[in-house]
Amino acid sequence: MVRTVGTPLDLRNIHVNDPFWKGEMELVRREVIPYQWNAINDRVEGAEPSYAMRNFKIAGKITAARKEQGAAYKEVIWPTNIFRPIPEDADHMEDRFYGFVFQDTDFSKWIEAVGYSLLQHPDPELERTADEAIDIVCAAQQPNGYLDTYYIINDMSKVFTNLKDYHELYCFGHLTEGAVAYYQATGKDKLLNAARRFADFVYSKFGREEGQIKGYPGHEIAEMALVRLYEVTGEDRYLELSKYFIDERGQHPYYFDKEHPDEAKRHGDAEWYHYYQAHRPVRQQDEATGHAVRAVYLYSGMADVARLTSDEELYKACLRLWDSIVNRKMYVTGGIGATNHGEAFLYDYELPNDLAYSETCAAIGLVFFARRMLQIDVDSKYADVMERALYNTVLSGMALDGKSFFYVNPLEVRPEACHKDERKFHVKPVRQKWFGCACCPPNIARLVSSVGAYAYTESDDTLFTHLYVGGTIEKDYSGTKVVWDVDSDLTGSGKIKITCREVSKADGAARDMTLALRVPDWCEFYNLNCGPYPHELKKGYEYISGSFKQGDVIEIEFKKSVRILESSSAVAEDHGKVAVSYGPFVYCIEEADNGRDLHMVSVCTDASKTRLGKLTIEGSEVTTIVLPGKREKAKTGALYQAYTKPEYDDCELTFIPYYTWANRGEGEMRVWVNR
Repeated sequence: MVRTVGTPLDLRNIHVNDPFWKGEMELVRREVIPYQWNAINDRVEGAEPSYAMRNFKIAGKITAARKEQGAAYKEVIWPTNIFRPIPEDADHMEDRFYGFVFQDTDFSKWIEAVGYSLLQHPDPELERTADEAIDIVCAAQQPNGYLDTYYIINDMSKVFTNLKDYHELYCFGHLTEGAVAYYQATGKDKLLNAARRFADFVYSKFGREEGQIKGYPGHEIAEMALVRLYEVTGEDRYLELSKYFIDERGQHPYYFDKEHPDEAKRHGDAEWYHYYQAHRPVRQQDEATGHAVRAVYLYSGMADVARLTSDEELYKACLRLWDSIVNRKMYVTGGIGATNHGEAFLYDYELPNDLAYSETCAAIGLVFFARRMLQIDVDSKYADVMERALYNTVLSGMALDGKSFFYVNPLEVRPEACHKDERKFHVKPVRQKWFGCACCPPNIARLVSSVGAYAYTESDDTLFTHLYVGGTIEKDYSGTKVVWDVDSDLTGSGKIKITCREVSKADGAARDMTLALRVPDWCEFYNLNCGPYPHELKKGYEYISGSFKQGDVIEIEFKKSVRILESSSAVAEDHGKVAVSYGPFVYCIEEADNGRDLHMVSVCTDASKTRLGKLTIEGSEVTTIVLPGKREKAKTGALYQAYTKPEYDDCELTFIPYYTWANRGEGEMRVWVNR
């Protein structure tokens, strides 16, 4: 039976002091959030403008004029068939919408990250800035609750006429996520109320009743955002609307064909719309297809609805789609989405390294999906993938100084090819200051700032530890408040110490309590010391139960060793190659340490010959792995010549954590190395 076995621990009950994650969170607080605020206000020199806050201000002026002038207001109708109007003269811009149709979400993701950051580090000045921004955004809302600047500014008669391409429900979803986060952090409900009014408007417009729209989002996220709104308000209609969008998706006749009849003529009755995960009803889907970010956002919403409605059939679809991703379509770094054509999944086992798309947002969406599957079934296979994506592809998306970002996370780079081969123009050999389509940097900010909600979930009697993020954790065990101090050195020694600092029983009675500690898949063996309390290993978690008292200490040490990995033989791209990992990190070789022409080197696969070292990159000390290898001597002469036995020089290869690559200038990089 599908049911909720765990919910994310309230971020107000987590104070992170982890030596690794505290640093990442501080980087977001000090660098990314202020930088993003400047970016969405078009104040970053050399970066492509966002226009987000400018659009909200213009929409607010229009909304005010409509209210004041009523029927006398003279509408200015701008065309809505131009996907991305860019000002021809930036010094003489008209009062029209500029940027992508989804530009509103630049604000929404920023305010979400701000909310999470304020929970860990109260900042009155930042909160004041956020409140002023919320005032600007809410001033744009229409009397009926609608709040999307693209149509408010351009042409309100076109609202919800192009669900496939124009992202209104995507913008609604991100606004809702940001509003919930800011309300939970500050208790201020102005933006939450605006999101509720927008949700109520959407609810009134969509459904199976006469006159309602029988459609669904082109770009998913509304599904899981509505669940968050339901959980914070208790209003059943939001869960009902999320379920409606999921149930309606992929039904015949295709709703998108009604919007775009010419497409219906082209494809006839054939199965279509894989790009949008709308090719068939979701309960019939068994392969992850199409745009990778949209897919994992949808699957996250499906898992939420399956859990809350006990929908076994929907849950089984989630299981099939999870299996499709992680066992046939996921990179060793936890990245997903192998091609830049549609930012999409390819067919099974097709995982090119140098052409990889592996969008940062897609890895973040996979983390969302994994956490939601853990809420249904506490199985370490979900947390293992969550950890892999988080420590590798997600963190790779941000430079170590927090000032530049990757949209695309390749597993192999030759800078000359990135500059000269149009097939690889999407691959950047250095991180970028910002993006016109700036979904990834703020997505990183909101995830890193809320990492505690992925590290820990809870039931009435159990605290589940999925990621070892150190800090102070408060847990209520059916009226018994327990404060745990978690000292984590997962990325260093692998030692974790959990101390019961405080036990406060409301009625003075003893209660059984449980800690569930995940055993990572990279750990071959571990030492557990839980004193007098019994423990049991289930689905990759050590369950330790008892009536804990103040001063009790539980220690677990995960033995870390260098692992030499190979792929399935079905992955042609990686045949004859190996990858290296250590703890949660996947490693790579980079030109800065190993010279150029990395395709000419081979690595020894005997892990016992490993030597660990230390290296400081952009002020961060990282563990390096040094392995013996060989470098093939170059053959000069004709382009093609008779085969001669290759000659080699012995060498040592230095591997660095993948997330730290491209922090020392432009150069070659490889994750998969010849063996």
